[in-house]
Amino acid sequence: MKYSDKQRIQKIYEYAEKLLTHINENNITKENLLNDYALQWLVTTPLYNIGEQVYALSDEYKAAHNDIPWSMISGLRHRLVHDYDGTNWNIIVEVVFDELPVLLKQLKMLS
Repeated sequence: MKYSDKQRIQKIYEYAEKLLTHINENNITKENLLNDYALQWLVTTPLYNIGEQVYALSDEYKAAHNDIPWSMISGLRHRLVHDYDGTNWNIIVEVVFDELPVLLKQLKMLS
């Protein structure tokens, strides 16, 4: 099924919001994520899904909203999928705790 850019943005927002809600409700810390393999698996699926939806956004949409680092987001997905063993979890922790809340605010403004 082909989704519109608006539908993809909604999906990205939902994945990010659900991930952050889970982290907050379960008091997951940066340290927990760095050291707990199960938590690492938990965050990768939403990050894959976010990256996949970003990758499928139209070039026109991404260009019109170029304040969002679309290529970095989809690139993270590719790195997680194709080089999982080489994942730098310090970067993932930064993405989840520092960058994802910013992305949510940016996406909310697009809705």
